[in-house]
Amino acid sequence: MSLLAEERLTLAPLTNVDVGALCAAAVSYVAFRAHALTGGGALAAFAIGTATFGTLGPPGAAVLLTFFITSTLLSRLGRRRKRGLVEAGKAGARDGAQVLANGGIAALCAVLAAWGQDHYIAAFAGALAAANADTWGTELGTLSPHQPRSLLTLRPVAAGLSGGVTLLGTAAEVAGAGAIALVTALVALHGAWAAFAGGVAGALVDSLLGASLQALRWCPQCKRACEVDPHACGANTVLVRGAGWFGNDAVNFAATATGAAVALALSR
Repeated sequence: MSLLAEERLTLAPLTNVDVGALCAAAVSYVAFRAHALTGGGALAAFAIGTATFGTLGPPGAAVLLTFFITSTLLSRLGRRRKRGLVEAGKAGARDGAQVLANGGIAALCAVLAAWGQDHYIAAFAGALAAANADTWGTELGTLSPHQPRSLLTLRPVAAGLSGGVTLLGTAAEVAGAGAIALVTALVALHGAWAAFAGGVAGALVDSLLGASLQALRWCPQCKRACEVDPHACGANTVLVRGAGWFGNDAVNFAATATGAAVALALSR
């Protein structure tokens, strides 16, 4: 075999994008098999994981996996109680829209950070801190023995509906933002404290939007409030508050965008 042929057969070294794609594919497949993600959710997670690892390398992947792993594990707590919240749009495997709403902004910031802008690394962590804070608040807040109250009116709301807060859920939000900030600091990424502030701010915006602009519906057949149309029972629901097009995914997108913007501003 000629020297030229041998050179052609020589494998090029793997790049961060190659390794990221392989790791993201493995994690997404496992999550899909574990029913934590739908098929669309697995594809979205693959894209976000590849973009993150390909630009920020193992440190960025560590921050992203902190959000994904902890949120998945917490969703397993109190399964019986949370099973009924599928009707409110709060439980079940995450689909593509949910994954992008929680991780899309972070992936975009990771790509922007690849151009040498450290401030976008803080924005990346801030977006994930907001997503983690909201997820921890939801997963642990629904297990609170006390009935949630609207952040705006302080009136009691049904467990699982957006906009309701509890002491346990609020503490979980702060802890969720802190967990992302801690890992960000441990892997020596820029802007850990800015990310923490962004996470708390994003969670606050999530609750405010959930109590105001987010669509709240009523099922005339089951006589209960929900956030989906049609309801789990198959009946069409009636909009009683908010904008019909502004659902939970839109709220999560706004919350992560807030977390990224606050972290970006503070890191400058």
